[in-house]
Formats: sequence, C-alpha cells, structure tokens
Amino acid sequence: MPDLRVARTTLSLFGCVEAGGTKFVCGLGTGPDDLQLTHIPTTSPTDTMEKVIGFFREAGSLSAIGVGAFGPVDLRSASPTFGFVTSTPKVDWKDFDLAGTLQRALDVPVGFDTDVNAAAAGEARWGAGRGIPDFLYLTVGTGIGGGALVNGEVIHGLLHPEMGHIRIPHDLKEDPFPGCCPYHFDCLEGLASGPAIQARWGVPASQLAPDHPGWALEARYLAFGLATWVCTLSPQRILIGGGVMQQTRLFPLIRQELLRLLNGYIQVKAILQDIDRYVVPPQLGSRAGVLGAMVLAEHIYRNPSARIGAPLAGADAWR
Repeated sequence: MPDLRVARTTLSLFGCVEAGGTKFVCGLGTGPDDLQLTHIPTTSPTDTMEKVIGFFREAGSLSAIGVGAFGPVDLRSASPTFGFVTSTPKVDWKDFDLAGTLQRALDVPVGFDTDVNAAAAGEARWGAGRGIPDFLYLTVGTGIGGGALVNGEVIHGLLHPEMGHIRIPHDLKEDPFPGCCPYHFDCLEGLASGPAIQARWGVPASQLAPDHPGWALEARYLAFGLATWVCTLSPQRILIGGGVMQQTRLFPLIRQELLRLLNGYIQVKAILQDIDRYVVPPQLGSRAGVLGAMVLAEHIYRNPSARIGAPLAGADAWR
C-alpha cells in the first residue's frame, strides 16, 4: 500500500466504510478526487473486521472514520446498543457492535448511519442531489433500501427508514414466486432484490435476456415503491443505484410504469414532462456509499462533542 501520510499534511485524512452484505468497501482520502479504495468480502464479523481494521492501521493517523452499514442498525444516541447491527438476516452479524469495534480498535471518532443514508449524503454533497433539499436515494441489489433527505436532513425518525420492506401488490397468478424475505416474504425486497430475481428465474439479473419478461415485472415492483414515496415524501428527485440497476434498460421501464401508476394525479412538470431527469442513476455510481461515509466522518470530526454517529442535520452538513 502506498504511504498515504505523504502530501496530506494540511488536510484531514478520513477513513470511510460502506459495510454491505456482500462486501465492505473501505476508503482513505480527503474527497472524491483523493480516494483510495479496497474491497473486503463480508464473511464473519471477526474475520471481516480484522481486515478492515488492518487496512486503516496501515494508513497512519486518521482524523475520523465514517461507516454506512447494512441494517437494520441502532441509530438512537441514548441506546445501549447504539452503533450495533441489530435484526439482520445475516445471523453472524446480528447484534454486532460495528461502530464501537472500530472506535475501540482505532481510537478515532466514528460517524455511523445506514448505507443508504450515507449514499444519500454522498450524492447530496458531490453528486446528483447537489442543491436539492428533498430527494430519495434507493439501492436495489442484495437487498433494497432507501434513504431520504427532507429539508436538507436525512430522515431517521423512530429508527431509520426500511423502504425495502414496504408491502406492494403481488398478483400470485401472474407471479407465483412467494418472495424471499425471511421476515415478510413478498415485501418489495422479497420480490425485487437481486436474490429474488435469481430465485424466481434461476439466473442473476445480469444473465436475463433483454426481452425477458422479468424486466417488466421488476420495473413494475420498483415503480410501486416509487409511487408510494412520490405520494408520501414528495421528493424532488429519485436516485436509484445498486447492482440490479447496472442493467440500465430498467430505467425507461420504471419511468414508464411510474407514470402509469400515478395516472396524472401528481401534476408537476418534473414528472409529467421531465421524468427522464426525475428518476435517474446516482452521479457517484458505485462510490456513492463510501463517499457518503466520508461525509459522516467529516461531520463527526467537525463536531467532536457529539456521540459517535450523531445524525447529520441541516444543509451545512452537506457543504
């Protein structure tokens, strides 16, 4: 590994982690143009965290680390399990103290949030959400999750949004697949995530033919979710990332289906005339999550009196 301590004497060096169900993306740097990444497979907590901590120890002195994690996670600052992964389907990671493990090992402040909230933060700072105080970020991959900014603040609420687990219409005659969510079976994630596509059709999304009926079904399910959030959160833009959305043929199908479902009820130009600019890919691409984790690190570094993971608040957090 190159010596990252060189040529950064006047800038704060941040560590950032996108903790995903398949891999941990770890980064070191000062911003999008100065970011070194490594990928660590998500295995057991002991093995994964040993590699993550080793990566950061080699970097030398860090100002802070930010973590955007798969969930559910505990973001309640007064909770004894704050910073933990909680009721995840990944049995080995259930009730694991992710933020605390990093803080104790590396002795630096740790900013902590969900992976999708972090991705939304990254897009707000450097990507397709710049200058937009109200937008939605959705990821469709191993799971489905969403983060939302309202008035420039990431929504936490009671815990944090779990957009992948909303219930959507499921016609069992048209789609007899029962769903694959271990908690809800045919919630949005259970019907439209990457594992759901593979379980239903026998191959991953990347291997479905362009004219396969699975694409129309996937677009319909995702559009059901988007229509719900358009009518409740009223976002000014919707960003959709994740591994499944690498199949860019989905975007026009989703836009068309969203227009059909809304049926002219939301009378705004952004939807009726500019739908191609309303439902879009994240500008930061696959780096949205890890760069969002850098925003978390910078925020906790600038607010040292806050407990690790204090929620980002206000437009100033995104500048």
